[in-house]
Amino acid sequence: MQRERDVEKWLCNQVKKLGGHAYKFVSPGCDGVPDRIIILPGGRVYFVELKTDKGQPSLIQEWQMRFLSDLGCDVRLIRGMDEARVFIEEVQDASIHM
Repeated sequence: MQRERDVEKWLCNQVKKLGGHAYKFVSPGCDGVPDRIIILPGGRVYFVELKTDKGQPSLIQEWQMRFLSDLGCDVRLIRGMDEARVFIEEVQDASIHM
C-alpha cells in the first residue's frame, strides 16, 4: 500500500508536467479543508483530498468537501495511486479536447 505522501508527491509532479500547480491548502481556523488546490491551464481548478487506498475522510473533511461542492467547486477524493492515475488521465484528456 502506498503512503499518502507518496501519492501526493507523485500527483504534484504530474500536475507540474501538465503545466499546472498543486497548492498545499492550509486554512488556519478552518479544519478539514482538502489537501491540495490543483490549478491547470485553461482555468481548471480542483480541490483534492488525498487518502491511502483504504483511507477514509473524517467527518469534518466530508463536510468541507460537500460545502465546496455545493458552491459549485470541482472536489475530488482520491484514494491511492490508481485513483491518482485515473485523475491525471482525466485532466490530460480534458486539456486535449479544449
